[in-house]
Amino acid sequence: MKKRFNKYKKEKKEYHRPRKTQGSAKHTNWEKKIHTRSEEELFQFIKKIKGNPFFLILDQVQDPHNLGACLRSADGAGVHAVIIPKDNSVSITDVVRSISCGAAESIPVFQVVNISRVINKLQKAGLWIVGTTDKTEKTLYEIDLTGPLAIALGAEGKGLRQLTMKNCDFLCKIPMHGKVPCLNVSVATGICLFEAARQREIG
Repeated sequence: MKKRFNKYKKEKKEYHRPRKTQGSAKHTNWEKKIHTRSEEELFQFIKKIKGNPFFLILDQVQDPHNLGACLRSADGAGVHAVIIPKDNSVSITDVVRSISCGAAESIPVFQVVNISRVINKLQKAGLWIVGTTDKTEKTLYEIDLTGPLAIALGAEGKGLRQLTMKNCDFLCKIPMHGKVPCLNVSVATGICLFEAARQREIG
């Protein structure tokens, strides 16, 4: 029994070793060094965007698997950049890069000190901010998502912070038809971004 147990531990260790070949990690360019960008760079970046800006704001998402999945959806939906806070939020880790399937290398991520202040600046730059919460009656499908836009989603379990919600121009929810009250943040992000992408393609 002891020998078999030791053999199992050895096999398990070897199974976890080849990080670069696991799942979506094979799409990640591990040779490329990446870094998050600053708030000052964000507003220089906006000026260079041709057409209507399309941003994703993630308010204190702490699970690296969720952030990686959100980046992957953001890249697929045509988002120009993702904004995350410096505090109480996961940054770009190896796990995030692996789960993002290469999106962490392709989509700019801006890490800012104060999300509410950045939202106010984005509004002054002409963007509409749409926040997601189950504390509203209006659904995602009733919101116009075709113009200069940033969609904001909150942390796992807690959702958007009160101050973040207060600064949004519109609030909406994803209609739920079953017994569970809400979706995982990465799933909700994908639904919101691709609804916006659909509207922007036909609008």
